[in-house]
Amino acid sequence: MTEKLAAIRKELKKKLKKERYEHTTGVMYTAASLAMCYGADMQKALIAGLLHDCGKFAPPREQIELCGKYGIELSSSELDMPALIHAKLGAYLAEHEYGVTDREILDSIRYHTTGRPGMTMLEKIVYIADYIEPGRREIPGLAEVRGVVFQDIDRAVCLSAERTVQYLSSSGKSVDPMTVKTYEFYKK
Repeated sequence: MTEKLAAIRKELKKKLKKERYEHTTGVMYTAASLAMCYGADMQKALIAGLLHDCGKFAPPREQIELCGKYGIELSSSELDMPALIHAKLGAYLAEHEYGVTDREILDSIRYHTTGRPGMTMLEKIVYIADYIEPGRREIPGLAEVRGVVFQDIDRAVCLSAERTVQYLSSSGKSVDPMTVKTYEFYKK
């Protein structure tokens, strides 16, 4: 583990709630495993996985206030679904508080909740690692995504986006348009 990674872990352990920190380390190691499988940069995967939820240290109202303070524009769907806000805030914090300058890592953090059409391999890795990490509570379709992810990451992205759209729709919750676009792109 690099010194930078160790320093970030130490800081996040202080900032995040215990359960969030455990989830974060689960995503970090899952992202590293996927990076090994798909020939992606493992160090980038470790850093992106570790920082993917760094914006979740604060409750949603405070996240919105911080976005205003830092000039981060929020869409109406993000304001309707505050659980999405931490992704943009996290990308900002990764850059400005943790010193990450690599655009691919920052975009992996930015799109880890909704995905986006035409994701880079690292973006797909972090998106899926967040969905399948070992500590994730059982949700419909999780076993299927875990079963295909090491053979076909695009199929796993498609299934994950599809399950998210179905779950939110059936629960009467708003669905972020980017998640729908992600599903439609990877469905092809």
